[in-house]
Amino acid sequence: MPLRVHSMKDTLIRLYNYTCKRFFHHDSPLCLHTIRNELLRFEGGSVDLQIDNQTGIAVMTLNNPRKMNAMTGKMMVDMSDCVHELEQWQEGKGLILHGKGGNLCTGGDLCFVKKALHFGDEMAIYQHDTLTRLLNLPLISVALIQGHALGGGAELCTACDYRVMSPGGRIGFVQIKMGLTTAWGAATRLTKLLGRRKALELLCSAKILLPSAALVSGLVDHVLPEGCENELLETQKWLLENFIAFDASLMRAIKSQVVHAEHAADVALALEKERKLFVQTWGGPAQLKALAANIKHKAPLKS
Repeated sequence: MPLRVHSMKDTLIRLYNYTCKRFFHHDSPLCLHTIRNELLRFEGGSVDLQIDNQTGIAVMTLNNPRKMNAMTGKMMVDMSDCVHELEQWQEGKGLILHGKGGNLCTGGDLCFVKKALHFGDEMAIYQHDTLTRLLNLPLISVALIQGHALGGGAELCTACDYRVMSPGGRIGFVQIKMGLTTAWGAATRLTKLLGRRKALELLCSAKILLPSAALVSGLVDHVLPEGCENELLETQKWLLENFIAFDASLMRAIKSQVVHAEHAADVALALEKERKLFVQTWGGPAQLKALAANIKHKAPLKS
């Protein structure tokens, strides 16, 4: 077991060094620290972590409900810190990602976006690092989709192993309506998850999926029953019953094995390409037009 954990850490370190060498032309992963300091300038909201050693389940909560849990720079740093804490948690078996106040996340906070149009490349690098580490945690991770999971919020869902949806949930990759491509690695992860044709359909159509359509597409793994009083507790039960009923060390070892098998393909190159395409749209005419029209807060089409 120690050899497996050490090996996965080595893989992540190599990915960090690859990122820094490729994008910042030096070997040290301290480049992420530089980006972190800049992101902290964009305040608002938080990402909170609760760890339960008894159940082995942690809950990561996006906490910016006044803005439907849209992500600020500070929240991105918080999320990275939460992932770091989970990387050190030896008793853990599962993780649930959810949002406070009835929505998961609606992507980037517009105030942050408008002030960070010069900073898209760095933000994407930081989020690629955080979400790759999140997906590779030796925990079975579940995104609980309540209310809206749009744009970057939908991207966050792809950084979890599974997705559970509330009957009132909505999920959609609406970046194209905002004059953008995916910023946080979802094109790479979605293609791996659903294949080329389905990924193209979801990314190019900007469809907002209701639970039934999301389940049929394969994007969502389970829809919670109607009238559920505590959807977070119901998701915990689903996770316990289906994936983490056995010994923690075995669960963690199996997750690590799967992660290593998946890393046989060159994810870093795919993320690099995705980042370069995103940067061409960040701060471009289409995004500026969408920002000026305040498109993000207009009622989306449903399917």
